[in-house]
Amino acid sequence: MNNNKVEQTTEALNPARRKLMMAGATTFGAAAVATFGAAQQADAAPAKSTTPQARQGAKAMQTITTKDGTEIFYKDWGSGRPVVFSHGWPLNSDAWDAQMLFLAQRGFRVIAHDRRGHGRSGQPAQGNDMNTYADDLAAVIEALDLKGATLVGHSTGGGEVARYIGRHGTKRVAKAVLIGAVPPTMAKSAAYPNGLPLEVFDGIRKGVADNRSQFYQELAVPFFGFNRPGAKVAQGTIDAFWAQGMTGGILGQYACIKEFSEVDYTEDLKKIDVPTLILHGEDDQIVPIGNSAQLSAKIVPNAKLKVYPGASHGMCVVNADQVNADLLAFLQG
Repeated sequence: MNNNKVEQTTEALNPARRKLMMAGATTFGAAAVATFGAAQQADAAPAKSTTPQARQGAKAMQTITTKDGTEIFYKDWGSGRPVVFSHGWPLNSDAWDAQMLFLAQRGFRVIAHDRRGHGRSGQPAQGNDMNTYADDLAAVIEALDLKGATLVGHSTGGGEVARYIGRHGTKRVAKAVLIGAVPPTMAKSAAYPNGLPLEVFDGIRKGVADNRSQFYQELAVPFFGFNRPGAKVAQGTIDAFWAQGMTGGILGQYACIKEFSEVDYTEDLKKIDVPTLILHGEDDQIVPIGNSAQLSAKIVPNAKLKVYPGASHGMCVVNADQVNADLLAFLQG
C-alpha cells in the first residue's frame, strides 16, 4: 500500500453500517455507471460541439455530440481555473448546485454535464457503460479545451473520474476529488470479499423496474440520512432528488446499476498521479466507507482522506458548507 496522508475526523467508524446496508438492500444504490449489453470501447470524441457561450449568457442550453451521436448537456459558468463535476446515480448536474454556485462566485470556472441516460442528455440504448461515460466526459473536456482542471466526482461520478484518468490520463488534469465515491468496487468479488452481495443490487434493479418514481422517493431518505434519529427532514431536498431522477431514462438508469456496483476501479485508481482529496460520510448508508473511501485512500498515490462524522451519502447537500470549504481549500492549496 502507498504511504498516503489519511485524515480522519472521527475517532471510530460504526461497524454496524454493514448490517444497516444489508437490511436496507432495496434502498441501496446511489452511484451510477452501466454496462447494458457489450461495453463500448471506442473513444467518444465530439462530432460537433457548441461553443462555450454560457459564460456570456448567450445560450440557455449547451450540448456536445459524441462520436456515436449522443447529445451530452453541460453547464459552463464563470472563468478562471476549471473545476469539472461528475454526478451520482440517478441524478444529473443539478446535484452540484451548491458547489457550482459557491465556486463560481469565488472566481472559478465550473463545468458539469448530465451523464448519458440521465437528466437533459440523450437517452441512447447503447453506451450505457463506464468506459463510454468516461469517454463522454473526455469529449466535454476536449470540446471546451480545458487544461489544468480539477475533476470532482460524487458516488458513481467518482467512478467516472477514476475511469477517465485510467483511460485518458492526467494531461488535462491538475487535481482530483472523490466524494462518497464508489471505487474501488462495491460488489463482493474474489479481490474484495467484504463487498456487498449482488442480491443488494438486484433489489435496486427491481425497485427501478417495478416503480422507479416510488423507489426514488424512498431512496432519498437514507441517501440524505433523513432516517436517522434527530435528523431534520427537508422535503424540498427529497423532491429535488426525485425530480432529478425522473428526468433521466429508465433504460440507461437501469443499465447504470451494474456499472456502479460491479465495475472494479482498482487499476484506474493506481493511475491517479495528481493530488487527490477523498471526502466521505462516516454514516454513509449508500456507499459504506469501509468498502470505498478507506480502501481508495490506500490505493491512490498522494491521496488525503477526510471523514465527516455522522455524515450521509448526500453530504454535498446536507453538509454543503463544509464540503465547499474543503473544496476551496484544496483548490487553493
